[in-house]
This record gives sequence, C-alpha cells and structure tokens, in this order.
Amino acid sequence: MKIRDSILAALREAADPVRAPRQQAYMKSGMPFLGVAVPQCRRIVGSVSGAHPLPDAGAWEAAILDLWRGAIHREERYAAVELLLFGRYARWLEPARVPLVEELVVTGAWWDYADPIAARGMGTMLAAHPRPVKALLRGWARDGDIWKRRTAMLAQLRAKRATDTALLADAIRPSIGSSEFFLRKGIGWALREYSRTDPGWVTAFVESHPGLSPLSRREALKHLAPKGLR
Repeated sequence: MKIRDSILAALREAADPVRAPRQQAYMKSGMPFLGVAVPQCRRIVGSVSGAHPLPDAGAWEAAILDLWRGAIHREERYAAVELLLFGRYARWLEPARVPLVEELVVTGAWWDYADPIAARGMGTMLAAHPRPVKALLRGWARDGDIWKRRTAMLAQLRAKRATDTALLADAIRPSIGSSEFFLRKGIGWALREYSRTDPGWVTAFVESHPGLSPLSRREALKHLAPKGLR
C-alpha cells in the first residue's frame, strides 16, 4: 500500500539509533523503537497523507490496520494512531469504526496508544455521535479490559464545557475500587482536567466518593485543594 510504504520510508529516514533504546526503556516496550519522537511521527503522517489522500473510509481503515498489524517498530504503530486521528479523516470516526478503535486499544494495551485514541479519537466520535457512543463508553467502563475502561474515562478529556458529567461519573465509578495503577491514575487525570472547567463539580464528586484511592484523589484535587488536604 503506497501510503504505508511512504510512511515507513519516512520513519526510517528520521530514525535516531541513539535515541531508540532510551525510548524503548522508558516505555517498557518489547517492541523496538526507531528513535522518532511522536510529534515527528505526526508530521510524517500529515505530510504523507497530504501527498497521498485516501479515497474512502475503507481505504483509510485498511491503511491503519496495515500499519498496526505489520509493525515491527513502535513508531509504526504511533503512525497508525496518528492516521486514525488525522483531521482530514475525522468524519470517518463514527460508530462503524468502533471495532477498529477497540482493536488498537486492546492489542496496544499501553497508555501511549490508548490515551490519544481516547481523548482525540473517541472524543471526536462522541461529539459527532453522542447517543450511541455514550452507550458504548458506559459499557467499556465496566469491561474486563483495563484499557477500554481507561479509554471510557478519558474520552471527554478535551470536552471542557461540553462534558457530560453524568457520563464522566458513570465512566469512573466502576473502577473506583480497582487497585490497578492505570485506572487510578486515569480517574485522577479525568477529574483534574475537568476541574479546570468546573472545580465545584469535581470537589463535590471527590467528597461524595470516599472510596477513591489516595492517588486518584490527589490527582483530582491537584489544582484545587489546600496543601493540607492533598
């Protein structure tokens, strides 16, 4: 596939063998790195997509999966995520793409994949198709897979005043009792980000949910609570 070949060639041209092992160690990744930073991956995908526009949603999905499933370096999967999130194709982020998003979240199984897909991908889908996506996210919030749960929590990370607080609460509550670090951290992050828009709602939510872990509570109130209450 032309777009895949062009992206792979550009990634290899940008590779930094000195940076690569440091990236791999930081990310605790079994898949090796080329040494290309995420912003550079984003620029590469944007440039290649501009030169080789995809004709329809089917070709776009096939290109994403081709990059993702054939990846031998982590940046190739970053490129797949960036292609998923590329602004020109935002109209194709619709409920029919849920199996695609689910595959990336579940098989990626780490925060560097799940978090941008949640905030930029599912967030876009939620804004465009609120009714079915809200139902989906409420289901994911109770799923056995922690990355689907985290995705549900973080889907409104960029929503600000458009945040559906009932959905945010429903995404968080099933994981309040979990000991999983990435769920506890995700709860705190989702609440902390919304505290910039509605600090009163976040404070009330934290106070009414004493079962929140110290980590979740501390992160949620990071910009709100007096030092003695953190």
